[in-house]
Amino acid sequence: MSWIREKELSFLEKLTANILKAGPMPKHVAFIMDGNRRFAQKAHVQRQEGHSQGFEKLAEALRWCLHLGIHEVTVYAFSIENFKRSKDEVDGLMELARQKFSRLLTEQENLEKHGVCIRVLGDLTLLPADLQQLIAKAVVATKAHNKCFLNVCFAYTSRHEITNAVKEMAWGVEQGLLKSSDVSEVLLSECLYSSNSPNPDLLIRTSGEVRLSDFLLWQTSYSCLVFQSVLWPEYSFWNLCEAVLQYQLSYRSLQKARDLHREGQELQQMEADRSCVAELLQHHGNRESMDAQHRQKDLLKYTAGREERVRCFLNALQLKRDTFFSDLSSQAVVA
Repeated sequence: MSWIREKELSFLEKLTANILKAGPMPKHVAFIMDGNRRFAQKAHVQRQEGHSQGFEKLAEALRWCLHLGIHEVTVYAFSIENFKRSKDEVDGLMELARQKFSRLLTEQENLEKHGVCIRVLGDLTLLPADLQQLIAKAVVATKAHNKCFLNVCFAYTSRHEITNAVKEMAWGVEQGLLKSSDVSEVLLSECLYSSNSPNPDLLIRTSGEVRLSDFLLWQTSYSCLVFQSVLWPEYSFWNLCEAVLQYQLSYRSLQKARDLHREGQELQQMEADRSCVAELLQHHGNRESMDAQHRQKDLLKYTAGREERVRCFLNALQLKRDTFFSDLSSQAVVA
């Protein structure tokens, strides 16, 4: 089944969508697509069929999101923890992923028409080599598209992502691109797999579970969290509308919390810069810069230098990641 569905909404669905869009709408929605195995048990089919039905539902959900004006979606497709499941189930999930990413590569014209950019977030080195190459080809092929974004978290957990972000900053310091004093909460955010995306406005988990299961822990600190009892393969347009409505009811408090957090980050960074300038002046014994005017000048100079270092580091980090995907994609072409 195609990743992109062309089907229009019904009259009632369109009416509901237009009513919802009169209020604040989430721009980025994340899904924990839970309940595939329970659906298979309920429907008396194999687990693999439950996972296949889950993918078909994702294609539908993407269509609904586009009709609602939601142009970025992140999904939890495969957790690193899932490798602990039975070999048969893991092998089945890997084969399903091969089929779906292979299918995606045959839909280039349709993906370009809709401007769909596919990003895969996670530690691809944990996956079979042929699947890594398929994923890399899909990522590289859609990289230039910018109308809507699908982020597939595969071989992913949030703790693994945060650990990797810390390693990336350490690499930057080792390479001389950063100073240890440049490390900050904001910089860590820029080193996450999801750095090219805004944080989700709304996170939805299906199947009745009320936990995040190590998914986007950093990014959803100020997101609206909605837990719904429906199994993912049975998810409907109306379930999505219910979740959006809950987001709208929480919008003001969420926005206030985000604004306060952003202000706190800016103040924290300013204080950190001042502390670094004071240490430098003390270290060099520069008494001429002890008055307020000189201190402000030195602060501005230091801040500009830090921002330039961070910019160069992030460019180098992006190049490293782009090279990883392009090299994998080239291997797939050669194969």
